[in-house]
Amino acid sequence: MKKIKYLILPLIALFAFTSCIDEDNDELTGDATTGGLVKVNNPLLSYVVGGGNTYSATASIYQGAVQTSSVSIYNSFTNSVTGDVSNRVLLETIEITDTTIGSISSFSLSFTYEDLIANIEINGAGLPANDGLLNIGDFWNLEYVSSTSEGGALNNAKTTKVAVGTRYAGIYTVTESAYWNSGGYIDHWDNTDRIIESVDATIYRHAGLAYWDDNEFFFTVDNTTGYITVMDVDLDEAALLLNGSPVMTCEGAGGTFESIPCGASTSFANPDDVNGVDELNFTIGYFRGVGATREFYEKLVKQVD
Repeated sequence: MKKIKYLILPLIALFAFTSCIDEDNDELTGDATTGGLVKVNNPLLSYVVGGGNTYSATASIYQGAVQTSSVSIYNSFTNSVTGDVSNRVLLETIEITDTTIGSISSFSLSFTYEDLIANIEINGAGLPANDGLLNIGDFWNLEYVSSTSEGGALNNAKTTKVAVGTRYAGIYTVTESAYWNSGGYIDHWDNTDRIIESVDATIYRHAGLAYWDDNEFFFTVDNTTGYITVMDVDLDEAALLLNGSPVMTCEGAGGTFESIPCGASTSFANPDDVNGVDELNFTIGYFRGVGATREFYEKLVKQVD
């Protein structure tokens, strides 16, 4: 397999408005009295080709000593294959009606494919009317520009990336998990987040392994049976290592599972065609000798809000 370029979709930590100061944005806003700080609730949205869906991004404004009167959302597009970036166009301006000091004003933006491609051009050409002609990994970037009562316009550091992917790409919550080491149960990592990324039309990347964010593995989903196959190689077709040891898969790669079951009933996808709350189940491990296996199970539930 040739090396495939894939999109890194970093998980941007969400923060609460416990005060009007945000250290991440301090270089942008100066301090709380400057105003204009936007809390973005959707750092990543997965755009599914051919779905015909309407997507929503939500955010909040904290009204400080300088109030925010409106937020303009600007849109641009990046071609993941060529690296070309489009022009930047205004998608929508939202008026903020509650400017009471100390209040938090929430707002939302809904959009379709037609909205996302409107007036966007790369190298003098518009985007295709058929989203099937896009590349997996292409993305739109939504920027939030606040207008304040002092007449200022502040471009917030937080953005929303709308990434072209396949069905199961997105951010998930771990609802069940278990880690077994050398035959003994160690712990779980429930209520944490996981990012599933589209590599191409059939391969997904699972970022992280239990507590180790610097690990990754790749998998495919049989859309007929839901069966998940974890790959025993990376995108360069080199043997996949987890924490420096050979990966163990339900297909027999790496060694035999000794503590937890591994098969079609433990590694599978449960699609939700009504609400989009898809479920992914994984069993995976790595081999450090008989009696010294590291084995993992997790259930992921897709975040849709």
